[in-house]
Amino acid sequence: MRYQVIVIGAGMVGTSIAWHLQNNGTQVLMLDKRPPGSETSYGNAGLIQREAIHTRPFPRQLVELIRVLPNHSTDIRYRWPAVLRYRQALLKYWQHSSPAEVSKIDREWQTLIEHCTSEHQEMITAADAEHLIRRVGWIELHRSEDKFNNAVRLAGEAVEQGVTHKVLTVAELQEMEPNVDFKDYVGGIHWLNSWQVTNPGELVKAYAKDFEAKGGTIAEHSVMAIEPFEGGWKVTTDDGDYYSDDLVVAAGPWSSDLIEPLGYKIPLFPMRGYHQHFEVTQKNMINHSMIDMDIGFAMGPMQQGIRITTGAEMTLMDASKNFGQLTSVMKQVKKILPLENAVESEAWCGSRPCMPDMKPVIGAADKHDHLWFAFGHSFQGFTLGPVTGRVVQQLMHGQDPLIDLEPFSSKRFGD
Repeated sequence: MRYQVIVIGAGMVGTSIAWHLQNNGTQVLMLDKRPPGSETSYGNAGLIQREAIHTRPFPRQLVELIRVLPNHSTDIRYRWPAVLRYRQALLKYWQHSSPAEVSKIDREWQTLIEHCTSEHQEMITAADAEHLIRRVGWIELHRSEDKFNNAVRLAGEAVEQGVTHKVLTVAELQEMEPNVDFKDYVGGIHWLNSWQVTNPGELVKAYAKDFEAKGGTIAEHSVMAIEPFEGGWKVTTDDGDYYSDDLVVAAGPWSSDLIEPLGYKIPLFPMRGYHQHFEVTQKNMINHSMIDMDIGFAMGPMQQGIRITTGAEMTLMDASKNFGQLTSVMKQVKKILPLENAVESEAWCGSRPCMPDMKPVIGAADKHDHLWFAFGHSFQGFTLGPVTGRVVQQLMHGQDPLIDLEPFSSKRFGD
């Protein structure tokens, strides 16, 4: 059977693209090695981040570099094999992190973020997934007066971008979350129009179920290769071949390996994160997700328990798990919240697809017809999946996209 479109990838981005295409009358096959929402979309902090109007530049201040280099930080760690393999991408990341570059990149990035909640809402309603959404915002926590004051300043400027917030004193934090010990904090910011998701993997599954209800097809196979075939595409898997008129590569951190044999050298690099759930008791129950901006961890109320997520670890995709970062994080978390029994016997880990210029790759491939890219969303694939699905569908149907996609084109990397 030949499909109109094959979408490779069943995370939030791939599922959203498949959903939008199927919703607009296109026959779609979504193809991935695992069920929808089983990889990075399962393991994130469970936030749809309307406030995320700034990208994450490479640290340039000497004090930050000195802090990170010993490789003991709780927010970022690295392994030398990955640093060596991705050294060119990291150099470009550093180059793109100049203040002038970041200012331009942020403006382009904001065109995506401003649509994140409205685009999610359409899919939430269609998939009958309101029970997974809590519109209570999340809380950003600070231990340093200087960093807190700067964050408050940026929050004030974000109002112009449609972001709403409330600055919280330690007393107000304590009133909102009485089970948390805030004695080491100086204040917080409550981001009001961002949303919590109580089970991010289940939200992706709900979107995928609605995609199937609309006539879409899901197949679970490992993709071995893609190649042009009779005016369309042939996708070779571990269980045979699939054919389509158009092909969308939305496979997160695996995307660059799939398209490199076709001549595309996209400088994507993975950043790993870990999480673990803990049983909820009367002593540790919390109402909001919270992120410690100094130590670099998130904690949030999930269906599975209280989820603790780490910052980032730069490592190879197939590297073994290293729980050192999570262990360091948990020592800090348990100082502010009484967590005892872990739900899982072993912590989960997954990789985010990152780009050196901090922007995803979205749009038509420049060397082949009927080939489309949608990957590299870094820490915001879960937030940006639906708006990415919207603009890819618009492009493929010859419509004017919701936003200007030129800044996100793969052409920006040249040959």
